[in-house]
Amino acid sequence: MSKNIESLIRPNIAALCPYSTARDEYQGNIGIFLDANESPYENGWNRYPDPHQKQLKSIISGIRGVPADNIFLGNGSDEAIDLIFRIFCIPGKDKALAISPSYGMYEVCAATNDVALEKVPLRKDFSLDTEALMDKAGANVKVIFLCSPNNPSGNAFPKEQLLEIAGRFDGIVVVDEAYIDYSSIPSLINDAVSEEYGNIIVLQTMSKARGMAALRLGMAFSSKRIISLMSMVKYPYNISKATQEIAAGILKRDISAQVKETIDERKRVARALEGIGCVRTVWPSEANFILVEVDDANERYGQLIEAGVIVRNRTKVAGCHNCLRISIGTKEENDRMLAILSGNEASFESSGRSAEICRKTRETDIRIRVNLDRNPQSPGGFGRVDTGLKFFDHMLDQIVHHGGISLDIRCMGDLEVDEHHTIEDVGLALGEAILKALGDKRGIGRYGFALPMDESRAIVLLDFGGRPELVWDVEFTREYVGDVPTEMFGHFFRSLSTAMKANLYVQARGENNHHIAESIFKAFARSIRQAVAMNAFEGELPSSKGIL
Repeated sequence: MSKNIESLIRPNIAALCPYSTARDEYQGNIGIFLDANESPYENGWNRYPDPHQKQLKSIISGIRGVPADNIFLGNGSDEAIDLIFRIFCIPGKDKALAISPSYGMYEVCAATNDVALEKVPLRKDFSLDTEALMDKAGANVKVIFLCSPNNPSGNAFPKEQLLEIAGRFDGIVVVDEAYIDYSSIPSLINDAVSEEYGNIIVLQTMSKARGMAALRLGMAFSSKRIISLMSMVKYPYNISKATQEIAAGILKRDISAQVKETIDERKRVARALEGIGCVRTVWPSEANFILVEVDDANERYGQLIEAGVIVRNRTKVAGCHNCLRISIGTKEENDRMLAILSGNEASFESSGRSAEICRKTRETDIRIRVNLDRNPQSPGGFGRVDTGLKFFDHMLDQIVHHGGISLDIRCMGDLEVDEHHTIEDVGLALGEAILKALGDKRGIGRYGFALPMDESRAIVLLDFGGRPELVWDVEFTREYVGDVPTEMFGHFFRSLSTAMKANLYVQARGENNHHIAESIFKAFARSIRQAVAMNAFEGELPSSKGIL
């Protein structure tokens, strides 16, 4: 049944008159703005952001299936945690409960707000003891924090158990679902916004599955009354315009394939860990990490650090003696970690020509890894592309699959402006990575390829001779293919040619614009495969000049 929330609110908060921003008093978009003491000189950032994040909440509402009025957005979930203490707990008087082990910020925020936090130990298998929790929920306990899936143990608590606690407790029950996207246990989000309970606050984050840790964006879902209180107490412009706009763009991406890949890798890594001699226990996980008990956590942590692999040593955390918390990375990263723990690091060391390029500008943030000698399907191989442009990703995937090279491309660009910077900068970074991986170019095939595709045909002639030049002879009849302007394909290959210091001749004809573009990328992939092939000249430079 619904709880009496009003009796839980601190008296000073209940009587608080919230700060009224200029955008609260006038909410239109047309006019001369002389109301907020802003700079009148337009640079894209001179106006205050929407203090209520209406557009972003509308997008989240559609994704999560709850009304926008039931959503609070904070500077990370940590802001929401702090607000909960400030709204419901009287300093020096009220108390809160948290399970142990669990997320450390509950304790930090409690101490910051002068609120005593009592910890209820989980059972040895990290399951939740409901009766032990309720026994502690006595007088002056206003809030219970339950992280599910829990950090660092990784397990999720049954939904029925969490709802039972919410039903029996007269205070606020906070269910922190930071890792819910990886869990098979259903979210409590619909219960939090329903009238049946009224005392549940569900926390979620954009930092994990959504990949926005650097943006610092957390979410809280609860009754309209609780959300209104959080909105009243927060600082007026707590979410910047940049965060709102970038998040809105990223939220349009489908992350289901990435989540599935992480879950599949979690299962594979767990099975592999169980066969390693130094591992004692691999705890079941519903998150994007695994808690592992080893023979000596300090020694194994140092062993991994020395090899350049960073995990979390949790041995000093209650209930986690000799435990490491290992996040799930890419297949290649996970394989390296497994090889180090198993003592087979030498056999894992990447063979062949590889490079990593990180390129960051005001418009784009790009990370590209390439290994010219590892097939994406081979052990230690990798193939992943994410630029925010689906058709561009589809084209770049052709380089991975038809070039037979391992390639990992991640780009966060200013797509809210347009596609130009993303496509151009990926071309520059990819060309730089390929050039770096080629090294001194001794023994390579050097030259290029042609390819038919359906009714289309493409010729891509490639020369790694060190003299960048692009001849672009391609005819498109549409302005866009998918989400990519067709004019940008030529621009991409010009950037690529320049950065990898190669001569490219590209010619393509056809009736279907999709097929024309795809045939070009496939032909380029095949030309790369032929041109970087080794031993064609038995370790010598394929040049009469003696230099490339």
